[in-house]
Amino acid sequence: MKYVHKSEEPAAGPLDRDAEGRLYDTRVRAAMTGFTRGGDTLALEAAAAARSAFHAVERLRTHGTQGRGLSSGALDVLIRLNAAGEAGAATPTDTADTTDTTGTTEMTSTSGAVGTSGLTVGELARAGGVSSRNVTGLVDTLEREGLARRLPDPRDRRAVLVAITPDGRAWLDAFRAPTERAMAAVFHGFSPDELAQLRHLCLRLVENQQRIEQYLDRPQQPDTKP
Repeated sequence: MKYVHKSEEPAAGPLDRDAEGRLYDTRVRAAMTGFTRGGDTLALEAAAAARSAFHAVERLRTHGTQGRGLSSGALDVLIRLNAAGEAGAATPTDTADTTDTTGTTEMTSTSGAVGTSGLTVGELARAGGVSSRNVTGLVDTLEREGLARRLPDPRDRRAVLVAITPDGRAWLDAFRAPTERAMAAVFHGFSPDELAQLRHLCLRLVENQQRIEQYLDRPQQPDTKP
């Protein structure tokens, strides 16, 4: 059976507009007002709205992959592998002859996989902000479907690269047009400036989160008080 991820996140509650005409979730506002005991709820409402928007896009992406055999996480990995392959094809690299156990000689790029560029599981995990264990499961799914393959890394005999296959590229080609239509629908009514501002604000959240993590990960200074 092909694995298809289904989001369990509930849809946003009833929406209304404030005095400035800006949308807010009435259910979230009521809950956060109770939580803060009448205090300022704006940051909490913004966090809830960002989470709801994320899950709205994920539900649409998941719906688009249903029947195609991939979760949205596996799709993200496949897109990154495709980008790595295209970057490797566009960048001249040194090549060397390699002979497998059957005596077949292939040209192997020093940048990675046979005939293309690959990425390690660690690189995929860092790019996606997830654990290597999570990515390993996603790569297993892609490999079973024939959309990606594992190959030895010519730079490190202990390492393994993951590369997209021709079937993987064909899968993305077939998925590209419906995805573009879906994104056009979900962002209907947004101007280019609004889309750029949305991207900017979301990435500012990411920047703040990264700063917090760096602060929390700093070595603790020993207490020198007597």
